[in-house]
Amino acid sequence: MSGVLTVRGGVPLKGRVQVRGAKNLVPKAMVAALLGNEPSVLRNVPEIKDVEVVTSLLQLHGVTVVKDPQTGDLTMDPANAKTASSAEINTHAGDSRIPILLCGPLIHSIGHAFIPDLGGCKIGDRPIDYHLDVLRKFGAVVDKEAGGIRISAPGGLKGTKIHLPYPSVGATEQVLLSATRADGITELTGAATEPEIVDLIAVLQKMGAIISVQTDRTIRIEGVRELGGYVHTALPDRNEAASWACAALVTRGDIYVQGACQRDMMTFVNTFRKIGGGMDINDDGIRFYHPGGDLKPLVLETDVHPGFMTDWQQPLVVALTQAGGVSIVHETVYENRFGFTDALVRMGAGIQLHRECLGSVPCRFGQRNFTHSAVISGPTPLKGTHIDVPDLRGGFSHMIAALAAEGTSTVTGIDVISRGYERFTSKLDGLGADFDIAKHKVMV
Repeated sequence: MSGVLTVRGGVPLKGRVQVRGAKNLVPKAMVAALLGNEPSVLRNVPEIKDVEVVTSLLQLHGVTVVKDPQTGDLTMDPANAKTASSAEINTHAGDSRIPILLCGPLIHSIGHAFIPDLGGCKIGDRPIDYHLDVLRKFGAVVDKEAGGIRISAPGGLKGTKIHLPYPSVGATEQVLLSATRADGITELTGAATEPEIVDLIAVLQKMGAIISVQTDRTIRIEGVRELGGYVHTALPDRNEAASWACAALVTRGDIYVQGACQRDMMTFVNTFRKIGGGMDINDDGIRFYHPGGDLKPLVLETDVHPGFMTDWQQPLVVALTQAGGVSIVHETVYENRFGFTDALVRMGAGIQLHRECLGSVPCRFGQRNFTHSAVISGPTPLKGTHIDVPDLRGGFSHMIAALAAEGTSTVTGIDVISRGYERFTSKLDGLGADFDIAKHKVMV
């Protein structure tokens, strides 16, 4: 079954939404619980698909996962960690890319890991080569099997020196989760330093890990024999907060995002102001609103932290279709992230895609035939149409375009959005969106 929304556009979104723990941290913190010899408690956990997937994977491997019915807190006890059957693990093939991060913790706890062929959003190649290369550096043996990969380390994982050619978030997480209990010292250069990475380091440090972060993207981990449990409140989801901020701009609305944290969104806050958005910031959240008048065009390049996040790009592009003038967006993180613009063009947006690096610095996708730059001319009125959700952020972006458009849109495949947006249809309803939701069978 898959969800279908019928959206009647033209209604400004107004009201309050709450964002909870970050999708890019919570599943990884759950995986970290496998490393401990005591139970761990994770707070501020959102109700999203990725949490369900990791909960199931942990339970398959013998970890007891208990959810507090009142608070939603998760208590995870790895005392009875065990081998799971390949068939059981394969039920999650295609659901998420999170399983690759179980490798290090499983090797430390039960001596080996089996990882199914992985899915995830179709926004770029996202190869797992970084992950496998990292594990081999630690001394792991990687064997391809039917339906997945088996990874073992007969002599245990050993500390090592690793350099990432690109500051990959996933590969950095793999190093952290593998190195904390490895024998010896691990030095990682070229590391990602996103707020979610720093929060994962805080989780591991609470468990007893010894990790230092240096100013030149170097992370040093001194392996320890054992780790305990943790009690941790996940940092709020800055990607969801930015998405609701763009929804306020696109629909000419006014949304207070409870839980939005200025500290982790400074680059977005600057960009939101440059485009002409209004905001009020306080300790509990941020009010984002359209102040009236025309939005302003801008030139923007995505980048790793502390740059403008790639996950913020898609909803912002929808807002830029309503800016007066020409905007240029250069995507440098994922090579195929502009696929979602096809639907926007059908809705009437003026967007042209280019293979050239339309930015100040040539990126790694230059001269490689990827359409990774966009020229957006506006403002253009949007018209309702049929949309099939392509990926998580693109899907939310399509939703806010449909909500702003004149006429009716049908949006299929909305279940993808639930991977990273907690109860998003309920939140839309609370903001006054005009839509109907139904279920239909997907023909295979």
